[in-house]
Amino acid sequence: MNPASSPTTSPRQLASSPKLSNKLLNEARRTTGFTLEGTQSAPATTAGSAAASISSSEDPSPVQSPDVEARSAWLHGRRHGSTSSMTEVRAAASGNLSRHSSFAGDRRDFSAGSTIAKPDYSEAKIVVAMVGLPARGKSYLSNKLQRYLRWLEYDVKVFNVGQLRRQKAQAWTQMYGNKQDHSATFFDNKNEEANKQREELAAECLESLITWLKDGGNVGIHDATNTTRARRQTLIDRVKKEPNLRLIFLESICTDPDVISANIDHKVASGDPDYDGIPKEQARKDFLKRIQQYEARYEPIDPQKDAQMPYCKIINIGNQVIVNKIDGYLQSRIVFYLMNLHLTPRAIFVTRHGESQYNVEGKIGGDAPLSTRGAKYAAALPNLVKEHIGDKPLTVWTSTLRRTIQTAEALPYTKLTWKSLDELDAGVCDGMTYEEIEQEYPEDFAARDDDKFNYRYRGGESYRDVVVRLEPVIMELERQENILLVCHQAVVRCLYAYFHGLDQEELPYISIPLHTVIKLTPRAFGCDETRYTLPIEAVDTLRPRPLKDPKSPVLRPKPDEFVSPSTRAPERQVFDNPHAGNLPKSATTKQ
Repeated sequence: MNPASSPTTSPRQLASSPKLSNKLLNEARRTTGFTLEGTQSAPATTAGSAAASISSSEDPSPVQSPDVEARSAWLHGRRHGSTSSMTEVRAAASGNLSRHSSFAGDRRDFSAGSTIAKPDYSEAKIVVAMVGLPARGKSYLSNKLQRYLRWLEYDVKVFNVGQLRRQKAQAWTQMYGNKQDHSATFFDNKNEEANKQREELAAECLESLITWLKDGGNVGIHDATNTTRARRQTLIDRVKKEPNLRLIFLESICTDPDVISANIDHKVASGDPDYDGIPKEQARKDFLKRIQQYEARYEPIDPQKDAQMPYCKIINIGNQVIVNKIDGYLQSRIVFYLMNLHLTPRAIFVTRHGESQYNVEGKIGGDAPLSTRGAKYAAALPNLVKEHIGDKPLTVWTSTLRRTIQTAEALPYTKLTWKSLDELDAGVCDGMTYEEIEQEYPEDFAARDDDKFNYRYRGGESYRDVVVRLEPVIMELERQENILLVCHQAVVRCLYAYFHGLDQEELPYISIPLHTVIKLTPRAFGCDETRYTLPIEAVDTLRPRPLKDPKSPVLRPKPDEFVSPSTRAPERQVFDNPHAGNLPKSATTKQ
């Protein structure tokens, strides 16, 4: 039987039943990934997860109670197509049989929930040195890379040489009253005094970066032109003195005049102190002269002369990537991410499934069908999408759970189903209300309130686990053009946090209401957002931050000391839909 058509019996049934037959026992093994004590059969392997059986003699963990074991077996069987009832599966556990499960290659623990520690990235120490002419996308790449690695919980910081120069110029003006001349003449190669100052600034910025890495940072991005071979050799020589640091160069080359022109326009309109009080057209002409000064001495990374140097050369972002001498896990991860970027204008539409029966009942997880109101949302969704996508091509991604599949059923577009988009697995708490969880598992309930991002349900997942399994989705989203994702609250929160660069602490409390489509439009230095709420009533599933920790949500990334004005995300653009009700406060927050 297809799990999408199976009944929605609560996993909390407590009725007794006869002993499981051999046939049913084998089905339970196959569909749940559990191995009963004394058996040798291996569980089935499903897409997106690797399952492994572990004999009871190898397992040091205590035997779980039959009730907890049966609940877990029933839930996982339901998710993988089992037709077994909760009563039948409970019978298999009634004889003090121990079960084991594999989640993402690890044994699942049903004895207690846990607060998982942040991964130890202390050995990851990488200097990423940008290379390229002005207005070629260096700061764009720095910003994207920083957002991605921070989302994965690496400690990343951009050290922008131009911003350091501007800070020092402002300090000079405040101290002495006169403004330093940082027009195009300051970047003239014949200006020896200015050349010396620029080299000193680059060296100072690098020293700040190295100090920061020694103090616990993981990836420091040296955001500068670094256009000469002599400058790059200086960076190499300095980093070599630090035995634990690795250096890679990231060169951005752009030959598209339209992209260059747009980058220049953004530069002069971004509030750059270099052009404070100067008419825009005059500022543009001066910046073009600055580019010419850099072009006169630009020495691109050369495959022959720089054959021993680790580098990644990106040509017209999204078109061509050249990689040389890149090794190591994190370095390879960085390069793979950069290979998936492109600048094609696109929109990413994200919505939760329509209201489900479990939403109405206040239960979490499960595989319940849509409620009557949820079905109305599914019927109205095609018109809303058509209104805002027009005739442009669109692909729809759903999870494997039927409430998302039912929500997308009427959409006349190509559909793909992702296991990675399934809702956060609540383990033994699946199918329970928060009130029931608080009553039956008070310690777990309190632990999750204390650290919602890191708390992992008994036999289930944490928000951190969801972020990890969504990384392939992020990679594919960066490759795609127009996409509509129909998924779940926790999943949307994780994706939303990636595109807006939000902290893990705030991620679990982002407001993602039902019957609302969120349009995310990636820009060069941020992400615009529009919310469209259909006038179809639905329950509010937002559980606010506990009162014992009354922090107001902060929907913005932490500022950096050396962030270029061009890397700062613009104000989040939120436009009220004339057919929608009031938007959530988080959606109207301006950065």
